[in-house]
Amino acid sequence: MQVFITRELPEIAFNLLRQSKISFHYYKKDQPIPRQVLLQKVKNCEALISLLTEKIDREVIDNMPFGKIIANYAVGYNNIDITYAKKKKIIVTNTPDVLTDSTADLAMALVLACTRRLKEGEILIERGKYKGWKPKLLLGMELKGKNFGILGAGRIGSAVAKRARAFGTNILYSDQKRNIMLEKRLNAKRVSVKILLKNSDILSVHLPLNSKTCHFLDKEKLFQLKQDSILINTSRGELIDELALIKLLKKNRLKAVGLDVFENEPKLNPELLQFPNVIVLPHLGSATREARDAMAELAVRNVINVIQRKHPLTPVY
Repeated sequence: MQVFITRELPEIAFNLLRQSKISFHYYKKDQPIPRQVLLQKVKNCEALISLLTEKIDREVIDNMPFGKIIANYAVGYNNIDITYAKKKKIIVTNTPDVLTDSTADLAMALVLACTRRLKEGEILIERGKYKGWKPKLLLGMELKGKNFGILGAGRIGSAVAKRARAFGTNILYSDQKRNIMLEKRLNAKRVSVKILLKNSDILSVHLPLNSKTCHFLDKEKLFQLKQDSILINTSRGELIDELALIKLLKKNRLKAVGLDVFENEPKLNPELLQFPNVIVLPHLGSATREARDAMAELAVRNVINVIQRKHPLTPVY
């Protein structure tokens, strides 16, 4: 076996492997692969295509004596011990760019759902409490003229900023690096994290998850958020201290929260469901046919290149 895949992928992945005459197997159940099965399956493979649901740590890497590449079916790779893989001379790749637009679209969908109180409106209908149009019924917030904050102005953060600017918002961003493109094309203003939190009417989170960013939005930072602001997270749930967020919501400090990810995914803190102004989605950021096909193709092309002793397309180091 040359390639092991931890979950069934779009058919384009398998077709490419067949065309390249590369042997492969995949875990056929539509659920995270059991740890012991993973440890067994990687023993004889040259390439592993993994999902975020798999923890590719030292134990897994040590079980790959023939391993040449770990191709993550995601743009993030916090599930992989990158340092140890490099030490073992195993290439690690991800799938950047191809899911940027789908994730940015979803972020804006959450923004619009929060600003226009769509969940509350649906609840009103479902419970039979809608009695007709009223001048003050579920008044929301327009985006035009509002400060739209981007925490992490990389590919996806920049794509969200472009979409938000089209609605007439003022773009603020905070990032370790200056984003000249955002500043020139969108008249974006780079500010400190503190100023971003205090001045954003909508804050969209787009940080990578690592040891430095876990709980980046802790209690202290969350309570610095502008009164009646909206918080959106489509990156990683662990970036936000969920218990602190719940305390903030209980104090009615936020207008709304839109989450595509949560801290202990897939386990959700049930308290979040008690707030009518909180929308939680099941990690749908890249869930379009176009994005998932492109992710599968890129992951497999990385694998094919490495097996054929060519350079990978998107190595992470």
